Amino acid sequence: MKLYYAPGACSLAVHIALREVGQSFAAHAVDLATHTVVADGSDYRAISPRGYVPLLELDDGSRHTEAAALLQHVADLDRAQTLIGAPGTPRRLAVTESLAFVATELHKVFSPWLWHKETADSTRRAVKDRLSARFAELDASFAGQDFIAGDYSVADAYALTILNWTNFLGVSLAAYPKLRAYLQRVQGRPAVQAALRAEGLAS
Repeated sequence: MKLYYAPGACSLAVHIALREVGQSFAAHAVDLATHTVVADGSDYRAISPRGYVPLLELDDGSRHTEAAALLQHVADLDRAQTLIGAPGTPRRLAVTESLAFVATELHKVFSPWLWHKETADSTRRAVKDRLSARFAELDASFAGQDFIAGDYSVADAYALTILNWTNFLGVSLAAYPKLRAYLQRVQGRPAVQAALRAEGLAS
């Protein structure tokens, strides 16, 4: 199995999940500015025509994208399905609901708008206002639970990855103490630390 990733990009969530379930994989860094595979300079678009990460190449040679879908697949590699729950269970519904929330209400609000210098100031303000509402919602939820779907799940790997972008984009979480405590809980997990170190994001 191969994971194509860029340090700190949404592919970090899949990287964390693979480590959480103990899956063996080869990690291949991608330079998203040039769309090349770092190790050999080859054209990444020949592997992933859209040119973005994550991409997971399975042992049968098939290639798959989209973080939320890959996280579900990786969680199911664990026979106990600890990070997602069995199909048809309330746990499964809670985790997949949380994955969809992170994908649509966090990931696609941050990106692409706040990453591009040409984004209009009015759009930036609207995006930050929407994110603030979601941060407040999450902050309130952590008054009654430690993780986004109750117990730790692949949704937390995804949420951590996207919320970590606040550090790169200068978006403050100072007004959300329970959300910041949540991020510290997730970051403290050994698999998360290992993934962060592997991507050069932690010492």
